[in-house]
Amino acid sequence: MEPTPIIRLTAPEISSLWTQYMFDTMSICFLKYALEHLEDQDIRDIYKQSLEIAEGHVEHVKKFLKDEKFPIPQGFTDEDVNIKAPRLFQDPFYLYYIYIMILQGLTGYALAVSTSIRADLRQYNMSCNTETMLLFEKTIDTMLTKGIYSRPPIIVPAEAVDFVKHQSFLTGWFGDRRPLTSLEIGDITFNMNKMHLHIALKVGFSQVAVSDKIRKYINRGMEISTKHIAAFEKIFREEKLNSPVSWQSYVTSSTTSPFSDKWMMYQIQLSTQAAIAFYGAALSVTARRDLGEKYIALTIELLRYAEDGANLMIDNGWLEEPPKASDRRTLAKGKKEGMDR
Repeated sequence: MEPTPIIRLTAPEISSLWTQYMFDTMSICFLKYALEHLEDQDIRDIYKQSLEIAEGHVEHVKKFLKDEKFPIPQGFTDEDVNIKAPRLFQDPFYLYYIYIMILQGLTGYALAVSTSIRADLRQYNMSCNTETMLLFEKTIDTMLTKGIYSRPPIIVPAEAVDFVKHQSFLTGWFGDRRPLTSLEIGDITFNMNKMHLHIALKVGFSQVAVSDKIRKYINRGMEISTKHIAAFEKIFREEKLNSPVSWQSYVTSSTTSPFSDKWMMYQIQLSTQAAIAFYGAALSVTARRDLGEKYIALTIELLRYAEDGANLMIDNGWLEEPPKASDRRTLAKGKKEGMDR
């Protein structure tokens, strides 16, 4: 009998596993810390389930990478969290945080499924997506029950189906601007929700960061996020639409850090990169010219902020390098030098 050929994982498949390992080890630190302080039993149950899921993912990813002879990333460990540190956030914020992280996880799993070819990895990523969707449903239901979910604006139904008849549909800076479409309203609402999370996290992180350079970078990010929310709120005010609520009032006055500066920088980088991706998605369905230009300007600002953050992490030796292709030019150069001797 012919031996079953070994099917190697592709670069996108390895990338999804590496990214999941980094995300889940980061999440485990936050989940363990939160469980030391959470008082609301419903939210505790969500966090316990989240921790169980994340720890299971880490073990599965380790096995996949070991089988492929790839090194296990360092990621984040118990050294990056002090679970006995005083409470930095109040219970409602913990629920909101897990809601946004689940949304980011669902986006990542959907991409992982779409780039998975090998059957076992396909099944694994689909199971990750399914269990995260169930956790999402539980989280939303809990937020609604506790009255802390900020519902997006509603719109009045049209009397009939209509089609765009004039280029004025695209008008933004000049002329009479048309009302926002439901797609545009949804994207602005979601991006404001994420920016409100950014601000609350940065308010807390700025209180506890050890390094002055890290604190300065965090405060700069807080100003950027505040500016972006103000830009979105201005658009909604013009349209007489309600905006999501802020969460920074749920940050306590603690100045003792539960997390390493490395962990906080990774969380900020992850959130910034996700915001860039979601701004890009919003730009792709935005037809009003002023909104498109606004998203481009805000994205450029986030890209510069993310680059400075990456440089800061490199300077501190915190930026873990993802798996990459072999450097064929260097290998070929070494071979040529050997032949020349």
